[in-house]
Amino acid sequence: MVETIGISQGITSLTEVHLKFNLTQNQNSNFFGEWTDNLPELDHREKQVLDSLKERYLYYAADNSITEGTLNIIMISPLLELANLCDPPFKIKAEQAVKIELKDSDIILQGFIDALVVKKQFWVIVIEAKRYGFNVSLAIPQALTYMMTNTEQNSPIFGLVTNGEDYIFIKVSHQDKQYDISDKLTLAKRNNQEFYQVFQIIKNIKQFLL
Repeated sequence: MVETIGISQGITSLTEVHLKFNLTQNQNSNFFGEWTDNLPELDHREKQVLDSLKERYLYYAADNSITEGTLNIIMISPLLELANLCDPPFKIKAEQAVKIELKDSDIILQGFIDALVVKKQFWVIVIEAKRYGFNVSLAIPQALTYMMTNTEQNSPIFGLVTNGEDYIFIKVSHQDKQYDISDKLTLAKRNNQEFYQVFQIIKNIKQFLL
């Protein structure tokens, strides 16, 4: 008998992701060079906007009540707009329903995520910080599961998991059954260099979506 369970209940660790999707982590720096190599320079206007977004986040975070929907409005949508990812040839789809039938299993994983997907190749997955105890890395197994639904994609796909304060990028190669993740980049520092790097990585990934 086929059993349908939620993705958040069915996938809770990287070990489960590795086993259910035959995935392995490739830690060779050449595999996911998009988050470190040849990052584009930012102009003065872009840095100003990023500084304003950080101030905005801190303003809302002071109330300790930021939801996924709020994060989409105050942080994620402005980031994608700044990167010109909202207009042709790109297209964003939100709130994706996901269903995965696991091979050699009587289990179907089903979920509904608060995500923004750009051209089926860049998944921006927003989580509520309080849900994961402010540890954004705990959402990586679920993010990988969502990204694995894009089975028809021959080129690598990318993901960004964020709770507004912390940002982790993911790269998945379906053909090689491999993935890797970036370091965690955060707003929780006096300067804004890591948030600048977040945007540089988004601009770099954009080149691979064209």
